[in-house]
Amino acid sequence: MKQWLYLGIDGGGSNLRAVVVDATLATVAQSRFEGSANPSSLGHVEATRRIRALIVQICAELPPEATVRGVGIGIAGAAASHSADWLVEVVEGALPDAVVFPSSDFEIALVGAHGAREGVLVLAGTGSVAFGVNAAGRTAQAGGWGYLIGDEGSGYWIGARALTAVTQASDGQAAPTLLSDRLLNVLNLRSAMDVIPWLYRDTPAVVPTVAGLARHVLELAGSDSIAAGILDSAGAALVHLSTAVRMRLGDMTLPIAFAGGLLSEPNPLSQLLCERLNLTAFPTARYSPVVGAALLAKLMIEGK
Repeated sequence: MKQWLYLGIDGGGSNLRAVVVDATLATVAQSRFEGSANPSSLGHVEATRRIRALIVQICAELPPEATVRGVGIGIAGAAASHSADWLVEVVEGALPDAVVFPSSDFEIALVGAHGAREGVLVLAGTGSVAFGVNAAGRTAQAGGWGYLIGDEGSGYWIGARALTAVTQASDGQAAPTLLSDRLLNVLNLRSAMDVIPWLYRDTPAVVPTVAGLARHVLELAGSDSIAAGILDSAGAALVHLSTAVRMRLGDMTLPIAFAGGLLSEPNPLSQLLCERLNLTAFPTARYSPVVGAALLAKLMIEGK
């Protein structure tokens, strides 16, 4: 008897994941590739190779009677709004008989978190974005413009402001902060002046390293007013993103879910966001983003 299955593919900033589920969303097979599949940084040729290799790998684990009916895919740097044709082409090159539903990394996270293609997702990791879908299926996005001109409330945004606090404290523009000793020690810098050559060196590692400084701001927020102020501003920025999405969708009651390294678990920032959004409980995701991708394919095939 033929078994209909659904494949989900989640290409985040640092990992590429795939899962195959059945009609009850039970996991049949799963696979993972260490590394990004972002075509903006890798190029489309290498990104295609990695995604197709993962598809071939996970499909080799399926029983002979199983058929992948639909595929949901969300890849960082390749949202369906501008890369739908490429996403479909990539998947069809490995699974020509499956129906492909190109998406984005934040839409599949929304579907996974809510267990449905409806609601609002606030994501804060290295970058930040708010994305929502209303009951009529209309979508809206706020943020996600990248670290140079946006990503308010993100890890990079917080880390960059922490470095600003360190340099301004050094030259007397701002009050002393515990962030100074902590960040200089973490970065192996002798003084604030060493931040300049470190920050402006030509290496892609700078962005994730700056974003990684956000965890030190979280740790010091309870004992340092400067760190607390940075988190307060980050929380306000993330609330602003979610409010903009709800307003554009015409429904201020849409449920909110969190995603990304800064919001996936309770911490000073995520708890602050809960308070400002008047959430009665911490919004725990129902499913992971990769299962959300598979669920998206299932929902679209079923017309839901």
